[in-house]
Amino acid sequence: MEYFTSYPKTVSFLDGLKHRINVDSKDGVEQLHIVVKKNFEELLKIFTSEGFTKVKFEHKQPNQIGQGLNLKLKKPWEMHVRLVDLKKGLIGIHAEVEVSRDYIQHLFSQRTPVVYEIEEILKKYQIEYNIWHDKIKKNVQTVFDNYKIKLSAPSLPVFAWKPMTFVIGTICTLYLWKYINTI
Repeated sequence: MEYFTSYPKTVSFLDGLKHRINVDSKDGVEQLHIVVKKNFEELLKIFTSEGFTKVKFEHKQPNQIGQGLNLKLKKPWEMHVRLVDLKKGLIGIHAEVEVSRDYIQHLFSQRTPVVYEIEEILKKYQIEYNIWHDKIKKNVQTVFDNYKIKLSAPSLPVFAWKPMTFVIGTICTLYLWKYINTI
């Protein structure tokens, strides 16, 4: 299963400066962030009502507020959202689509930042937002065109790690029991 999305390609800022979002074969596209003037609890309620759940294990980013959130998409994909505390009462929303944490392939799979999916949610709840370019330190004024991004599912079938730990634990227990009984 593939995941298709769009991502800003050429943008301009309030001062008229035009910028092309970089794509690196190693890191993918440059990440843009959504910035809102809301408090954490309100955003958490909104994302929870949209079906997001708290992430149990994650690598936290600097200034991250609370736990990240994820939303299951079509197998094997999920959207991972982190809320980050910015200055002046602003919260940054970092979002990306990746292979779900339910699968081993999550550790080494392709992922991409997303903007428009978060914009849809914010528009639905009539929340004002800006798109922020962190390297240039400016709000995006206009998006001229978009990249078309296709995430391909892993070449090997995805393996759920939770059942595998149960099977491995059971096998280890049986071998331990066999070893203890032979002593």
